[in-house]
Amino acid sequence: MNADSRLFECREEILSLTMWLANVNSIVNTEGEKVIAHAIHTHLASLDYFRNYPSHLAIVQTEDDESERYNVLAFVKGEKTQNKRTVILMGHMDTVGIDDFNQEQKYAFSPEEWLQFLQSGKLELPAEVQKHAASGKWLFGRGMLDMKSGLAANLFLLSHYAQHPEELEGNLLLLAECDEEDGSHGVLSALKTLKQWKKEHDFQYAAVINSDFVAPLHNGDANRYVYKGTVGKLLPSFFVTGAETHVGAPFEGIDPNFIIAELTKQICYNPELVNEALGETTKPPVSLKQVDLKPVYTVQTALSAFAYYNFFTHSWTPEEVLSKLKKEAEIAFANSLKLMDERYRHYCKQHNQPYQPLPWKVRVFTYEEMEKTLAEKHGEAFTRHMAAFKYHLMYDETLDVRMYAARVVEEAWKWMEDKSPAIFVFYTSLYSPRVALTNETADERILADALEKGVEHVQKSYAHPIKIKHFFPYISDMSFVAMSDDMDEIDAYKRNNPAWGTKLYVAYEDVHELNIPVINIGPYGLDAHKKMERTEIVYSMEIVPNLIDYVLRHVLASDQQ
Repeated sequence: MNADSRLFECREEILSLTMWLANVNSIVNTEGEKVIAHAIHTHLASLDYFRNYPSHLAIVQTEDDESERYNVLAFVKGEKTQNKRTVILMGHMDTVGIDDFNQEQKYAFSPEEWLQFLQSGKLELPAEVQKHAASGKWLFGRGMLDMKSGLAANLFLLSHYAQHPEELEGNLLLLAECDEEDGSHGVLSALKTLKQWKKEHDFQYAAVINSDFVAPLHNGDANRYVYKGTVGKLLPSFFVTGAETHVGAPFEGIDPNFIIAELTKQICYNPELVNEALGETTKPPVSLKQVDLKPVYTVQTALSAFAYYNFFTHSWTPEEVLSKLKKEAEIAFANSLKLMDERYRHYCKQHNQPYQPLPWKVRVFTYEEMEKTLAEKHGEAFTRHMAAFKYHLMYDETLDVRMYAARVVEEAWKWMEDKSPAIFVFYTSLYSPRVALTNETADERILADALEKGVEHVQKSYAHPIKIKHFFPYISDMSFVAMSDDMDEIDAYKRNNPAWGTKLYVAYEDVHELNIPVINIGPYGLDAHKKMERTEIVYSMEIVPNLIDYVLRHVLASDQQ
């Protein structure tokens, strides 16, 4: 058979692998992550290839991680030709939680029983869900879509070439990583192993094929998508100080909640903060937290408040985003002062009281600007104090990285001589870098060409359109095998993250060093992270593995053509 025309008849095998994986409770940050890693390692270790080459299989604990969990990595060296080129198949083992299953949590990791329950009529279901449950064409359950069916496709392909290395040019490497749904400790730790194996085995990493789920982009969208890169994700955060006052004299101060409410109005759903690149646009920012920092009830207004917002990027750098949001904060601050002044004027007129202009002005600073100003003013006294404060704050286990950063900004603010109301803009949490396949390198061109030809190849066997887009629209570990930012742009993010180097550290230099072209070919389904999560069998277990196989073979053989 011509290799270009080959299509695996793999549905039943991948279906069996998917059901096996989906029966394992592997919720992120639980013991289940360890359980599934050991199960996959044991499964691969039973294959003759890995019995003969045990050093080609590894289960590796994550580094700098509060949880005990593991990645599974394995590779097959092809025997068809001598070739250093290596393709990595990547997929995560963990899932989100199951609180959304409510009283039916016992079914979340029992997909056969869950399907039977859905078919029983005991639960009121939307018409589309009823239709899918009765069709025999969909599988339901936590992790079924995100992304155990994708991981099953990767395991199938690795197992096939482990049994038939004579069919393989170059090398095929599997990375089954943990903690994708939270802090990406898995992929970040795996970078060390990938660098080590690259050196030991002289691998030339040509491509990463991630197998995360894909879904419709809007109602009525019948397309199935593959992606040549991924969206970037930032968490811009704002510490807002007001002027405290007794509630009986409200206009003698200004409530930071009033300012931050205007900030949320200015940022959320703002079309001016949508990033367009390569003909595709991000979703607009939305609020993820908004709270004042007053610890107990009093009749005094809060002194400070804190908020952060999700922010996606396609081409904007962290520095550009911070600059844009500083301007938005200035607008929001001005709007809040204007509105308060209007209401104060109205109140004075209404109650026949003398009006005096409110004393506050717009003041917005980035964290880097504040830190630089305070270091210049106070010298080593400030820098030593803040270093000690950050160190001791690490022992407060009640603080996540976001609130830790807010407390650092709050402490620095205490050193400012002018304590009139202000907004401080900074980053908290992990930055997931944007990735675009731009065809600037030979490997990028080879991968893009293989993907286009592969889609054309499998489209003949599938009824729905398969479309290629640039940016995977969800947060994923693709951001940590390649990046479109340079290290100077990453440094701007670090300088404006108060938790950097203490509560938060990412070896972005490892990502930049490897910088492997990455695409996403994953299972199709609906309602990921929801109770009715489900995957379509035909696309996910027939088309996806064959498309991945076509792409990997053409990428590996490219230097032979």
